[in-house]
Amino acid sequence: MRFSDKIGLVTGGLSGIGAAIAEALAREGATVIAADISAPAEATLAGGGILPFHTDVTDPASVTALIAAAKARFGRIDTLVTSAGIGRDLPFLETPLAEFERMLAVNLRGTFLVAQATAREMARTGGGAIVTIGSVSGQRGNIGRAAYGASKGGVATLTQVMAVELAGANIRANCLAPGPVETPLVAEMHDPAIRAAWSRETPMHRYAVPAEIAAAACFLLSDDASFITGHVLAADGGFLAGGLIGR
Repeated sequence: MRFSDKIGLVTGGLSGIGAAIAEALAREGATVIAADISAPAEATLAGGGILPFHTDVTDPASVTALIAAAKARFGRIDTLVTSAGIGRDLPFLETPLAEFERMLAVNLRGTFLVAQATAREMARTGGGAIVTIGSVSGQRGNIGRAAYGASKGGVATLTQVMAVELAGANIRANCLAPGPVETPLVAEMHDPAIRAAWSRETPMHRYAVPAEIAAAACFLLSDDASFITGHVLAADGGFLAGGLIGR
């Protein structure tokens, strides 16, 4: 019960990796705010366990309302995971500006807005831990990932800046960079040929399940990682280490 009596905030907390992280935190004792655009607009932070709250991470007013509600109900936020994100494979020369900007808005701007607002509250209440969700596509030039990869690369650098600037406020910030994971988003993005390529080029020759990514996130949020900050942790089955395996 590493998160007993802790208040956690997970954006994108009602699906995919975010939902798995919210469930893992709750199992270990946390009360978790699952901030998600799919949550009902009338949702309130009543009760315990996992509490849905409607949030558009690209909208400063929506983020402000989220943090105000958390502050009013609990008085603090101990851990944050920024998992809200979108993705799409598009060749660089065929990527519309609108799609590029939409990807940056959700994945990078959303991370910035929520992390900044939450860190201000953490600094006020004595500290906390932040995990942003990046991607191996933010570390390598994967085909079709001009928009997605740029947004996730930005998340990694943003997280390192946060770690440096927030250390004095007793706030740790780390970036978790998954490889291929069995999520609804990946199911939409990866056709059979893409799945075969990822499985071939990943040394463990499989996709992760969301619970495996959640376990890594919980480690980074916990006191077990008390001297780890500014780190980009690849939970990728060895993809980044493997290079051009099998060729």
